[in-house]
Amino acid sequence: MPLAVIVVLLLLKHVPATASLPLARAAGVVAFGYAAFLALRLVQGEEAVSVDGWTELRPSMVEYFACYGAAALAVVLMSAVIFVGSTRVVEPAQMLAAFAAAILLGAGAFGIGIGGLFTRVRWNNTLLEHHTAFGKQTRLAWTDVRSVRPNWRGITIATHDARKVTFSQFHSGAAQLAKHATNRARRNAETATKAFATL
Repeated sequence: MPLAVIVVLLLLKHVPATASLPLARAAGVVAFGYAAFLALRLVQGEEAVSVDGWTELRPSMVEYFACYGAAALAVVLMSAVIFVGSTRVVEPAQMLAAFAAAILLGAGAFGIGIGGLFTRVRWNNTLLEHHTAFGKQTRLAWTDVRSVRPNWRGITIATHDARKVTFSQFHSGAAQLAKHATNRARRNAETATKAFATL
């Protein structure tokens, strides 16, 4: 994905309509960000944290970097739009591109914060609890878990009555929770099959 973005940015550099935009710099920022992402993934902890009888996911350095880095870059770009744009020494297309990038980065930082940093996911032998950034709480009993599936938002654990919990695959302990939930879903399916066979 990052390589595709870099290639597209470099190709757009040779299109007359976008040739004046600082696309080479944007490609450099994408390359730096991806390198930082890979480096932080190497030092990410894979185990969840145990607290008061619960096992809990924690945000990783990747998520902190993505959220606060995107927010900082959005502030820098918006500052450039406000202060440099007022001097009228920059082309309108560049200001429009910087404004759009600032909005997208700000939205991305907000989404990462709401969906990753400010949520709480924990579990014990009987329950899985998910607390959102807005205070909504979802509780799933392990005996009700039906499926575990990856998607663009992370990993979703679903029950037979359509209740769901989605968490980031970048959380420390995410693989541990996904494996535990998969085992529970398989055992539940086997139990349901045996119960149906005895009828």
